Amino acid sequence: MTVARNRTAVYPGTFDPITNGHIDLIDRAAPLFERVIIGVAESPGKGPALPLAQRVALARDAVARHPHVEVRGFDGLLAHFVKEVGGGVLLRGLRAVSDFEYEFQLASMNRHLIPEVETLFLTPAEQYGFISSSLVREIARLGGDVSGFVPPAVVAALKAQWQSQKGA
Repeated sequence: MTVARNRTAVYPGTFDPITNGHIDLIDRAAPLFERVIIGVAESPGKGPALPLAQRVALARDAVARHPHVEVRGFDGLLAHFVKEVGGGVLLRGLRAVSDFEYEFQLASMNRHLIPEVETLFLTPAEQYGFISSSLVREIARLGGDVSGFVPPAVVAALKAQWQSQKGA
């Protein structure tokens, strides 16, 4: 593995929507790598609430203060995306012990598919450990206030999404 590959980290996810917990992990990772690429997965099987282009735009807005963090959408196998962008490290977040088993399986599979890439687990700050995109979506869908969990642009996007679905 070349030194340059190790200096590019890929943080994959659906980011549906990006949360303050995701942003906290990005803030923690940004000083550690020359490049951090946020890989926003299309993930049609998960039935995302927000379209890929909007999730990419919201993530770009959320990390704009980091000049060496870029956001890209992708719709294929993560291993192919990581190779395409020259990633040497996969970043994954662990909120609780309950996340570990699933994340361990993913890391093992990725080690098999892309053995030259290491997985690095980061934990969010304590105040973000309970936040998940699925909980944020559900609270927003039911008209609750999610402003403490996501950036302002995401609050607006979720309100617009649920209002448009109510009107449909």
